[in-house]
Amino acid sequence: MFCFWRTSALAVLLIWGVFVAGSSCTDKNQTTQNNSSSPLTQVNTTVSVQIGTKALLCCFSIPLTKAVLITWIIKLRGLPSCTIAYKVDTKTNETSCLGRNITWASTPDHSPELQISAVTLQHEGTYTCETVTPEGNFEKNYDLQVLVPPEVTYFPEKNRSAVCEAMAGKPAAQISWSPDGDCVTTSESHSNGTVTVRSTCHWEQNNVSDVSCIVSHLTGNQSLSIELSRGGLKAALIYEYKRNV
Repeated sequence: MFCFWRTSALAVLLIWGVFVAGSSCTDKNQTTQNNSSSPLTQVNTTVSVQIGTKALLCCFSIPLTKAVLITWIIKLRGLPSCTIAYKVDTKTNETSCLGRNITWASTPDHSPELQISAVTLQHEGTYTCETVTPEGNFEKNYDLQVLVPPEVTYFPEKNRSAVCEAMAGKPAAQISWSPDGDCVTTSESHSNGTVTVRSTCHWEQNNVSDVSCIVSHLTGNQSLSIELSRGGLKAALIYEYKRNV
């Protein structure tokens, strides 16, 4: 919980990061208290949301009876900015964000939360909720970043080698092996901001028969086992059999 006490005419600025795995408002329990005459109270938040999930973005927890105007200013990367606004006294609702899958979560006279029902990469950008009150303006800024889980593939190769690939993840996944081997890791960036990481590893020791590829990512981690063999074809057949069991 963050409380704002008496300040000078300077803005109060807080910055923190939040990971939103699914449908949750990032500051449901936040309360504000400000007794200064006319400061701009501002909070900047970085929010990471997994692709395909719902995102709820909150304004300051100010009673609607004290608000005059609530405006969401949305700046998506590569698109013109748009606004969603609600004038409290006339109950007037205006939007220029049609067709972007961004709406009020319910009705603005009940709650000014903003909802993205199914987050896509195109929803990355900044979202600002500006609440105008007789006591001053309150601004909540979100830098929304979209997480994309990588598609993981892994397979053995000839001469006691194996390949593990984390395709089209955002941000880039990290790949490690157990036990350690002689490894080469490469990455390829794609135009939509995702990254494919590929790691090829070789083990000289004949006593190493099973290896694990560990893929680490903000959306979750995976540990995958591969059985090595001196013959690449035999290893591939064992691997396919294990996959289909």
